[in-house]
Amino acid sequence: MASAAEGDVGTVAELARVLRWGFEELSLNKLATSLGASEQALRLIISIFMGYPLAVFFRRYLFFKDSYLIHLFHTFTGLSIAYFNFGNQLYHSLLCIMLQFLILRLMGRTVTAVLTTYCFQMAYLLAGYYYTATGNYDIKWTMPHCVLTLKLIGLAVDYFDGGKDQNSLSSEQQKYAIRGVPSLLEVAGFSYFYGAFLVGPQFSMNHYMKLVRGELTDIPGKIPNSTIPALKRLSLGLVYLVGYTLLSPHITEDYLLTEDYENHPFWFRCVYMLLWGKFVLYKYVTCWLVTEGVCILTGLGFSGFDERGKAMWDACANMKVWLFETTPRFTGTIASFNINTNAWVARYFFKRLKFLGNKELSQGLSLLFLALWHGLHSGYLVCFQMEFLIVIVERQAASLIQESPTLSNLASITVLQPFYYLVQQTIHWLFMGYSMTAFCLFTWDKWFKVSEGLLAKMGGSLKPQAVRDSPCPLSTSVAFVSPQVYKSIYFLGHVFFLSLLFILPYVHKAMVPRKEKLKKMG
Repeated sequence: MASAAEGDVGTVAELARVLRWGFEELSLNKLATSLGASEQALRLIISIFMGYPLAVFFRRYLFFKDSYLIHLFHTFTGLSIAYFNFGNQLYHSLLCIMLQFLILRLMGRTVTAVLTTYCFQMAYLLAGYYYTATGNYDIKWTMPHCVLTLKLIGLAVDYFDGGKDQNSLSSEQQKYAIRGVPSLLEVAGFSYFYGAFLVGPQFSMNHYMKLVRGELTDIPGKIPNSTIPALKRLSLGLVYLVGYTLLSPHITEDYLLTEDYENHPFWFRCVYMLLWGKFVLYKYVTCWLVTEGVCILTGLGFSGFDERGKAMWDACANMKVWLFETTPRFTGTIASFNINTNAWVARYFFKRLKFLGNKELSQGLSLLFLALWHGLHSGYLVCFQMEFLIVIVERQAASLIQESPTLSNLASITVLQPFYYLVQQTIHWLFMGYSMTAFCLFTWDKWFKVSEGLLAKMGGSLKPQAVRDSPCPLSTSVAFVSPQVYKSIYFLGHVFFLSLLFILPYVHKAMVPRKEKLKKMG
């Protein structure tokens, strides 16, 4: 009788567990549907906002507690977030963290350990991309894993630097070099920190350990006075979230693939791409602002004091919002967007290629690394190739205007400044949208079609007659177009910036006088 009763109790408990799970799934599905979002996106947003109550708990009960308790808290909460979003697939992060710890311990502070880390962590990430890739943007375990990959590579490089002579390191390397030997619990806490596990930002092990030791506070010996700065970033993130939620049904990348888009006039397609290129970045801005607020609330965002003695909370800032919204330059957008990831690439990749003796080559390889880190789709390569090209051309143009007396005087006319700004912003966001098209549409059959649609009317007469008269879409007619025509007709951004790349040096030679002439003129 007892065993039967126990069996009944077990059955009821199991049924209750299944029903509770089903109710949770149903509720999330319904809520996501009502919001016009996917369930995975809703889980991501919930997880990001959960960082705030977790940060409050950390401040209230753990800030000055023993380090092992803090590491355990960060590890447990990070694993819980991983399970909530990706279920049993959290084993990918566990495996890579465990193996990275073994690499550090078994290989020590050696070049072999650094190269092994780079190869293994990137290979694991790329394999994940390969086996999970679809033609759409999916929220899956590879999303936080790309953040983790950079963390673990940075950890290996900093550990390697920690074994070098201090005098052989730059001031930046000295700041991040790890002198001690991290324990497995420290590596896990660093990796799973709930404020940055899903979408970043990047931070170093040394900075994390300062948080654990209670050093990241503007009031020594007390909990950081960071509530107001954190709420400011949260509020700004909510503004972007509301804006993105309201506009997302009306401005989508899917519309770029429709016949309706292609049937509109050329100017309309350009304007739509310009607006979409600006708007599509808001989802990233939202996530980074919200997570930055979490980091500030814990104290991780503390970066010291300014000249006036005011506390700064930008150590984990991934966005410079004012610069992002107002800059008319591509380099300004790059400097304001995904700041910590860009800083990571500069610190652990670009500057480590100094031995090549070629800044442009180092920059190109860094952008190639970034493209592969984002994924295996061709759209990523096209986007970062465009960034490389645009930055070079923009620097050439800025140098020309600055060094040419005629252009410099023309650019300094006050009454024309608003007009210049409008033209710059138009070019800036049109070609940002052009670059982001490939980034967001992933596969060549999609972004190639959009590029063709954008220039069809400009270059339609250059198409072979068989292609122009064909009822088939371009994606089925590409075989009729030669590679040269493909490059010069269908890619507006490439044509524009490649032309400037070759033309500007001659313009510079013609409009910038030699130093001897400048001396005579002076």
